[in-house]
Amino acid sequence: MSETPLAGRRVALLHPAWHSCGTYRVVLGQIAAYRALGADVSPIAISLDPGFFPGRGWIWKSFIEATPELDDSPRYYGGAPFRAMFAPRFLRDTLWPYLHGDQAVIRLGMAKRAMLSPGVEDAAYDLVHCNHFFLMPVARRLARGQGGAIAPILLDTHDLQARQFALMNERMPWLAPRATYEAMLAQEIEAMRGADLLLHLNAQEAEDFSALLPEKSHRLLYPAVPEAPTGPGGPDIVLVASNNSGNVESVVWFLREVAPKAPGVAVKIVGNVDAGVRARAPDVYAAYKGWFLGRVEDPGAIYAGARLALLPTISGAGLSIKSVEALSSGLPLVATRQALRGMDEEAFRLADLALADSPDEFARALTEAAARAPLDEAARRASAARRYYESHFSLYAYERSLGALASPLIARAK
Repeated sequence: MSETPLAGRRVALLHPAWHSCGTYRVVLGQIAAYRALGADVSPIAISLDPGFFPGRGWIWKSFIEATPELDDSPRYYGGAPFRAMFAPRFLRDTLWPYLHGDQAVIRLGMAKRAMLSPGVEDAAYDLVHCNHFFLMPVARRLARGQGGAIAPILLDTHDLQARQFALMNERMPWLAPRATYEAMLAQEIEAMRGADLLLHLNAQEAEDFSALLPEKSHRLLYPAVPEAPTGPGGPDIVLVASNNSGNVESVVWFLREVAPKAPGVAVKIVGNVDAGVRARAPDVYAAYKGWFLGRVEDPGAIYAGARLALLPTISGAGLSIKSVEALSSGLPLVATRQALRGMDEEAFRLADLALADSPDEFARALTEAAARAPLDEAARRASAARRYYESHFSLYAYERSLGALASPLIARAK
């Protein structure tokens, strides 16, 4: 295969307008891979909040400031104007079901009504790469080419979303009758039918969707996760987490059940998970307030100056991007088995990885790991965790696999 098999091809890359989360890290890897393959890639951030349509620079300011990695090429946006929210059909078919907890219908409805940056919809694309099923209404619009040509659509599923929606709804005061998992899953599956190839981030996800949509083409493709620095090292024990339900639950578990059993050990908790912990468990947050750093501009610097990384994950589904980032740093790890979900058996046997699922086990492993001499930069780069990352989740590994999938898909469409 040519080193640049997509040279001259134009790719529209749709992604939710999110930052400081696993999806955003995956998107950065996709952009880098397509560019390395020679493609002209246009990242298009789609907001699911009302009023975030193109041309309103002030409303996009926080997203722009939080995503400086996207500044090296033109930025494109999409979002629904407020007036779309007052249409009778939206009120009846989208807002009313959402008030009953239908997380699928509101996301699909907002994407369907999204206005796009000038020129985006008129361009001719060779491939549309869509992240998450709820952006498929936009993907189908962009796939319609000039002269009747239709560009193929790659859909990155990012886990079974109906499962995540059901978890989100557990604590929400929705109207009765509540939207069911089955109803949301049906919408997810229907939207996915419009894709030409479904990409899955982990083995369990690939198995689940292959059974749900046996007529579609499926591929397991571990994402390209940007690598974390492997040094120079420092004194810190770090826990990196964004503000989602699974992460909040895991951090609260660690602080409530594990930390008191590891006296003398201090941890730096990095990421916007602090807001979720403060809301969910204010007593826990108050007790450990000094451990929370909040969102930082350079997450890589946290790994660079660390000696040990913690992954106390007790809930969540799909591949954990923060776990992959921790592996890439080459740091010794203390982790639950849940933190390595979606990876193969090799990951569970890595040297310098202590697996611990109960509070007592985790506290003991943390205390023992904290007492060991830290690895230097050379040792971290040569570590088993780092080698596992390079063979499974590096940009090179992803780029090679993505090129092998995208090239024939484009060729067949011509």
